[in-house]
Amino acid sequence: MEERNIRLLVVDDEDRIRRLLKMYLEREDYVIDEAANGNEALELALANDYDAILLDLMMPEKDGIEVCRELREKKATPVIMLTAKGEEVNRVQGFEAGTDDYIVKPFSPREVVLRVKALLRRASKTSYLQAEGTTKDVIVFDHLTIDNDAHRVLADGKEVALTPKEYELLYFLAKTPDKVFEREHLLKEVWHYEFFGDLRTVDTHIKRLREKLNKVSEDAAKMIVTVWGVGYKFEVQTD
Repeated sequence: MEERNIRLLVVDDEDRIRRLLKMYLEREDYVIDEAANGNEALELALANDYDAILLDLMMPEKDGIEVCRELREKKATPVIMLTAKGEEVNRVQGFEAGTDDYIVKPFSPREVVLRVKALLRRASKTSYLQAEGTTKDVIVFDHLTIDNDAHRVLADGKEVALTPKEYELLYFLAKTPDKVFEREHLLKEVWHYEFFGDLRTVDTHIKRLREKLNKVSEDAAKMIVTVWGVGYKFEVQTD
């Protein structure tokens, strides 16, 4: 059976940028769809199962933050935000909305290609699992299984669709049960980015992660514990 080509959505209101990205990404044999505004982007993103979306921040009709927020209500498609604004506040807003990576214009198209490849490797829906071979990196608890080779999470036997950052956060916590992590430490380890005291990104992702787990298994959701005034930990429930 033939492998399916990776399919990406490139969203930018500038034709020149869309053409440039499309040219470089098609060299990698990716299938590229385009959108020029936020409404068109959201419509395409909800109607199709893209492997990743390159999403401009400043656009007509709906900006990238709004598109990402609405998308996250229904899908876990990986998102890279493209923006000319490099200020701290825009990065924070993007990550809070559920963005998985962030590239500031002007950028090198080659860098974008490398960042897309890295995101696809991490993404839960594009695991690049070898067809043969055995899974080695699996964490198993009573109500939760994390298969890190497949980037797959099962809560009480049912699969939970997570964004790459939600998955990375859960996996990081679960690797060291009962250890309390400060939010600053989680930002550094999971996002690889210093936010200089703005910690809302972690709180937003923890909240979203709990909500997704809770829809499938209340017991799994309860394993992510808030340690007030400190941070979060992954607690192994004992009967």
